[in-house]
Amino acid sequence: MSDLVTMQVIRYALEQVADEMGYTLVRTGRSTIITEIKDISCVITDAKGQTVAQAHHTPSLLAGFEITMRELVKQYKPKDLAPGDVIITNDPYTGGQHIMDLYAIAPAFHKGALIGFVGNITHHSDLGGIAAGGVAGGVREIYLEGLRLPFVKIMKRGVEDSEIVGIIANQIRLPDLTLGDIRAQISSLMVGVERLGRLYARYGRDTMQRACKNLLDYSERRMRQGIKDLPDGTVEAEDFIDDDGINDRPIRIKVKLTIKGERAVVDLTASDPQAEGNTNSTIANTHAAVYYVMISVVDPHAPPNSGCYRPIQVLTRPGTIVHPLPPGAVAARTNASQKIAEAMFAALSKIVPGRVTAGSHGQITTCAFSGIDRKTGRTFIFTDIQGGGNGARPMQDGADGQDSHLPRFMNTPVEAAELRYPVRIDRYEFISDSGGAGATRGSLALRRDVRVLAERVSFARYSDRHKFAPQGLFGGKPGGKGALILNPGGPGERRLKSKGLDALQKGDVVRIELPGAGGYGDPRLRPFEAIDRDLKDQKVTPEAAERDYEVVVDRRQLAVDRDATERLRGNAR
Repeated sequence: MSDLVTMQVIRYALEQVADEMGYTLVRTGRSTIITEIKDISCVITDAKGQTVAQAHHTPSLLAGFEITMRELVKQYKPKDLAPGDVIITNDPYTGGQHIMDLYAIAPAFHKGALIGFVGNITHHSDLGGIAAGGVAGGVREIYLEGLRLPFVKIMKRGVEDSEIVGIIANQIRLPDLTLGDIRAQISSLMVGVERLGRLYARYGRDTMQRACKNLLDYSERRMRQGIKDLPDGTVEAEDFIDDDGINDRPIRIKVKLTIKGERAVVDLTASDPQAEGNTNSTIANTHAAVYYVMISVVDPHAPPNSGCYRPIQVLTRPGTIVHPLPPGAVAARTNASQKIAEAMFAALSKIVPGRVTAGSHGQITTCAFSGIDRKTGRTFIFTDIQGGGNGARPMQDGADGQDSHLPRFMNTPVEAAELRYPVRIDRYEFISDSGGAGATRGSLALRRDVRVLAERVSFARYSDRHKFAPQGLFGGKPGGKGALILNPGGPGERRLKSKGLDALQKGDVVRIELPGAGGYGDPRLRPFEAIDRDLKDQKVTPEAAERDYEVVVDRRQLAVDRDATERLRGNAR
């Protein structure tokens, strides 16, 4: 019992260290993508590179550490490492996510012996490439997406390597900003190393390492038991990416999930070949999506570490959308990973319907506005990330205005955007009727109008769900589709491709309409009181309520006319 109690005490201490690393990174970062959106995460591993604790930030970034650390410990033996070293990499083909996501990892020592690593990953505003921000859709080769760094020491025994820094600075548009954010990553690692050293000094090496081993085994046992509690069998589902930004045809993600005893096999081999454009999902990103779904459905309270992954086998086929080969481009990888998650939830709905949500937005809308700010004469890059609607839950509506699966990003407040960049946010609001109708309703999507106040601004982006709507479950209706509209309501109004790169002029407005989310269950089972609330809050229009819920709306009261509705439904039967 004492070992179990000690294990839990050390578990929460390690998670607190990881969280404190994240807080340090957010406080010392310079880009809004770090300070506001919080597109970051932090991790602590043992000396073998196994994850023992994660920060409570972005799940989609963390499974990549599993693959990245395997490669790192192959390349760097303990004798090759010293206190004060920091290794960076962003190579999508050695466990990375995409070029803009940079890993920073530091070894930790106790009494001269390597005890583990602390690491973080951060989305940067710029690391080179064909477009500022590195988020242009429709790019064919990874070489065009930015500066791809192998494992390299940017800090050696506490001293910054000026040659490595010079290489990075020479390849990017805003070296001061990017290097400032990299140094924020390093400061976060130094906090992690110091705090981990305190824990080892307090509990001793033997107790710490035994607790970490027990923690991994504990998570494994919980996951195995959770999988064993599911019915044996095979379920399948699929989802589709709209297109790859080059070819106007859908790309299929196919999931076959087999539960057998205490093991789960997730087979993605029937998914389509890798895309010509950059919607390909790196292997780390693919694994992250699978692990996220399995943990959230099987045992969401298990400590998320490498032990959770042991009972789960992921099968992929090289050269496919979920396992691309070089030089395939991957910047818009979340178009694929979100579909993996959506397809897995759809498959699991067939065996555990009470543990899944209806279809969510199933994509990440990432935009980068870049140009010259006339007030300062300097280049600016405004990278903004938006999610979309959150699928209806079995007993509750989707959470309006919150991101769902994998990233869990925060929004960039209007004030923060307008203060730092030459843009004005003309509109930021919920989109009525974008949440799919059901016994429980999908969450509403958001609309954001961005007006550029600088000349000749590049607009790079990738998004999805403009063609395939978020799906409802068990009779629930689909959610609204997304759209990107240039100068809405003006003489030059036109719809933009979901993935691409365009030039904007001063005064142009880009309307970003995010996808909504699907409903759960028969809409006719939704309580009238819930429909009344939605009508009064303008989340659902009277026309949509009458169409989707088969009710009669009293326009004056903005409420369901109970008697008229009963007559309508009675006549329909």
